Amino acid sequence: MKRNILTVPIQKVENDTVSAQQDLLAVEEPLQILVGERNVAITMRTPGNDEALAAGFLFTEGILLDSSQISAIAMDAPNRVTVTLASEDGIDLERLDRHFYISSSCGVCGKASIQALETIGCPALDRDRPSIDPGVIHRLPEVLRTKQMVFERTGGLHAAALFDPSGALLSVREDVGRHNAVDKLIGAAFLERRLPLADSLLMVSGRASFELVQKALMAGIPVMAAVGAPSSLAVELALRYGMTLLGFVRDNRFNIYSGQGRFNRL
Repeated sequence: MKRNILTVPIQKVENDTVSAQQDLLAVEEPLQILVGERNVAITMRTPGNDEALAAGFLFTEGILLDSSQISAIAMDAPNRVTVTLASEDGIDLERLDRHFYISSSCGVCGKASIQALETIGCPALDRDRPSIDPGVIHRLPEVLRTKQMVFERTGGLHAAALFDPSGALLSVREDVGRHNAVDKLIGAAFLERRLPLADSLLMVSGRASFELVQKALMAGIPVMAAVGAPSSLAVELALRYGMTLLGFVRDNRFNIYSGQGRFNRL
């Protein structure tokens, strides 16, 4: 198993004093995702949960719709994961032949419109569920923070976590790329046939961008909370699909940008 933390020598300056010390860094390496012999994507990621990352990427990008389409998925070379299809029937081969390059910070380049997402076909959300208590939202950041094990040691990773409506933690993933953390989370659920995540809340450690809202919607997640701000396109997308989108979730406060109707005491 590859390390996700690297020790490096540093010179630490405190006031006028310089000392030689060791620091811990979050590892960032490329991961090549292949479907059969087709090179589909290269993403910069933190090693770990790479099979789930590949599956989550292929699902949230609308390339695969069901885990039964996968006959095998494996790390068959360093920094390379290959997905073997059970059949190519019903799979958009033109999308497979398009080469993606994904940075650890920006998501898929060229994703610029909600209309493009509509061609993939997100599942419809039940706008009456789940019912949420504001107190549950207030507790999410602290729970997420205590489960960010690599961040605790390096300070260099994003995190994404799934909670049930009562605020109980279901799963958490970390990565240098916030979209990778979400893909790892959704990919695991995809491979375990737990989609759609209709009674789950997604909490992310950074901002709420368009691509993160898109990925959550593809997984049928009705509520997304972010420590940071949402983008304008993220809000527009959440409004169109009936997602509850929350921003600046910290210090016992948060902003509701869409989907207020799911709160039972507001």
